[in-house]
Amino acid sequence: MPSCVLAYSGGLDTSVLLSWLQDEGYAVHAVYVDLGQPCEDRQAILDKAKNLGAASARLVDVREDLCRDFAFPVMQFQAKYEGVYLLGTSIARPLIAKVCLDVAHETGADAFVHGATGKGNDQCRFQLAAEALDPSIRVVAPWRIERFRQRFPGRTEMIAFCRAKNIPVKASTAKPYSSDENCLHISYEAGRLEDLGVNGTELVEFGMVVRPRDAPDQPERVEIAFESGVPKAVNGKSLSPFGVVGALNEIGGRNAVGIIDMVENRFVGMKSRGVYEAPGMTILYEAHRLVEQLTLDRDLAHLRDRLAPEVAEMVYYGFWYHAKMDALLAFVREAQKPVTGQVSLELYKGNVIVAGRSSPGSLYDEGIATMEGGGSYNQTDAEGFLRIQGLPSRVQGRVRPRR
Repeated sequence: MPSCVLAYSGGLDTSVLLSWLQDEGYAVHAVYVDLGQPCEDRQAILDKAKNLGAASARLVDVREDLCRDFAFPVMQFQAKYEGVYLLGTSIARPLIAKVCLDVAHETGADAFVHGATGKGNDQCRFQLAAEALDPSIRVVAPWRIERFRQRFPGRTEMIAFCRAKNIPVKASTAKPYSSDENCLHISYEAGRLEDLGVNGTELVEFGMVVRPRDAPDQPERVEIAFESGVPKAVNGKSLSPFGVVGALNEIGGRNAVGIIDMVENRFVGMKSRGVYEAPGMTILYEAHRLVEQLTLDRDLAHLRDRLAPEVAEMVYYGFWYHAKMDALLAFVREAQKPVTGQVSLELYKGNVIVAGRSSPGSLYDEGIATMEGGGSYNQTDAEGFLRIQGLPSRVQGRVRPRR
């Protein structure tokens, strides 16, 4: 009997897949990758997989790995897809693929199965990651198989299938959107959110944040400490990478930080609308940028900023395990060495406001920067500097006068 590893969440799609794959003749090893999903009952999910006949069902905890090895390097690049999206789902997919391939090697399975549709980005991320890690393991995407789509053209048929097989699922045909969650964010898309006239932040039931109108009427201060670009402590308490993200999710969530509603360009070519909540990572991006402003020199910071959109695209498209990404990650590790310091922020109804910042390696010199008289900067030196900088313009101005 052929065997496969299924990236299993316990929701409607993967519950149907677990049963359908067995009907197709597979022994299915269900893998729940624990990414710090805030709203899920892990034991119930594993019990359900066993009850549905999985050859094995296991939980693999990679919460620290996700934050330390995936989310933090992306944050250090200040990478945001199309200037807005913090890539919470995109970052997690290559790690899920890695875990599933590890299980495949352990169990001898020859296929990796995921429940991503043939219209979205996740199919790209799973497949590109799996093929880079082990090209010998087949990737099976049932939504790209015509006979699967004929049997399950939509959620109505999937729910009916579950009822017929006594598979417990929470989904209903009336659910107005779909969601994906981990400790970095929760995303919401599809359903009624496909109507751009609908107020997405009013439609969804957020799992991490309150809406701004429900946040406290007084700002809350939070202090974050970084060492070489890595967040190490929140409000004076040393925490693990996942601990940092979790603490800031709680603090940012109650202050309505990190809500995004955007129309983005998917890798497959279509535009789609997504609503996101990412309180902890939104705070970290801002705090990290503030420490960099003190510790990175101009040319290095500007180079990093030019690379950030490239990194965001690679992560969004699914090219994590790629030679170019390896080189970029090596670059950012070197670039972040001086980024040590701490930042105080005030959070107020969705706003993140700097209240103070310091660094033992700060390049900010008040004696040079002051606009008052004196100081160690000699303004007369600027005369020669500008004569040299302006030389090409003066020559061109004589040869090709501008109207």
